[in-house]
Amino acid sequence: MSRYRTRSWRALDVSSLAEGRLAPGALGARVAEQKPRPAYAVNVRILGLDPGSRRTGFGVIECRGADYKHVAHGCIAVAGLELADRLRRIFEGLTTLITEHGPGEIAVERVFVNRNVESALKLGQARGAALCAVPEGVPVFEYAPRAIKLALVGSGAAEKAQVGHMIKALLHLNEKISPDASDALAIAVCHAHTRRLHQLASQ
Repeated sequence: MSRYRTRSWRALDVSSLAEGRLAPGALGARVAEQKPRPAYAVNVRILGLDPGSRRTGFGVIECRGADYKHVAHGCIAVAGLELADRLRRIFEGLTTLITEHGPGEIAVERVFVNRNVESALKLGQARGAALCAVPEGVPVFEYAPRAIKLALVGSGAAEKAQVGHMIKALLHLNEKISPDASDALAIAVCHAHTRRLHQLASQ
């Protein structure tokens, strides 16, 4: 007789599996609950944010099903101010921006951990000031820098110039765009691609 106790696959809650609330693990292992996927609206306005302690880039696009178009882009420049004033300007600037454009979803770049601890702390504070401006009920999505580059260029190691070129091509822009605004638009487009994949997968 085996010294180890086993559980039959029949012990699993089959009704729960059918409803998608549980995912089966290895035989005899306890299954864990999965968080439900968020519901994605077909049409939505997306605000992409590239927070920085000196410059915070933003980009707004309008999604209509599989199509999207450029709405606005720019940069909140706060260099030269004391840190507390920078954070206040970022918060106030984004509060005004969100009120003006009314995005339904916001996408932000995940913080890249720099070896310079002081720079990393300032970046985290700027990102916190930006997120504090987001109204209650507006969902925020995070994307790693490599994921953004992969979605735009097809390579996670793409250069900023490549990302900027692709953004201008995808959004049919002819004017010169600052790197911060270009990155913010790239984040918004990355989210547009991701949410479209989720829509197709849920059909």
